[in-house]
Amino acid sequence: MEYKTERDELIEELKSYGVGERVLKAMRKVPRHLFLPEEVRKYAYVDRPLPIGEDQTISAPHMVAMMCDLLDIKKGMQILEVGAGCGYHAAVMVEVVEDGHIYTVERRESLANTARENLKVAGYSNVTVIVGDGTLGLSEHAPYDRISVACAAPDIPPPLLEQLKFGGKMVIPIGRHSQELYLVEKKDNIIKKRSGGVMFVPLMGRYGFHE
Repeated sequence: MEYKTERDELIEELKSYGVGERVLKAMRKVPRHLFLPEEVRKYAYVDRPLPIGEDQTISAPHMVAMMCDLLDIKKGMQILEVGAGCGYHAAVMVEVVEDGHIYTVERRESLANTARENLKVAGYSNVTVIVGDGTLGLSEHAPYDRISVACAAPDIPPPLLEQLKFGGKMVIPIGRHSQELYLVEKKDNIIKKRSGGVMFVPLMGRYGFHE
């Protein structure tokens, strides 16, 4: 209850970004503080990225909201997320997708374990967290209605395009030092639309950056 007012204030702030009501409702329901390390929980509803360990961050709430909004998630969809982090972004998507399912891939086992525990504590069961190379996607559950990439890639990894349904959408940051968020639509041609400058940790893996 101590976070309720701060959460309401954050939602009012997010409205200024033009985020749709379904995503705002999801953001209002997800307890972001449960996904954060104890030492930064007091900043849970401040609109800023926060450290979650392993040199990784949880994205600022407005970025999570904007990415979910761009994907135009519908009830019942199957979604692939690359970069589980602490599990928060997946939880927001689950609230929007309702009885659908989120598969989220995290290359760091310790973070994947943390994400699983956070999602369990927060009460989300229709999210599967898998340790692996997110640039390869997750072929065993493909194709996906939507793909959300929470790390910046040098370009769109070919396996992700292959695993995206025809008519599906993907959001992905591209670039290393200067990054742009793209909305990608898979139609007869691949359509890429720029959605603004961003700053994400780099995507590592076969089709990502290298250490």
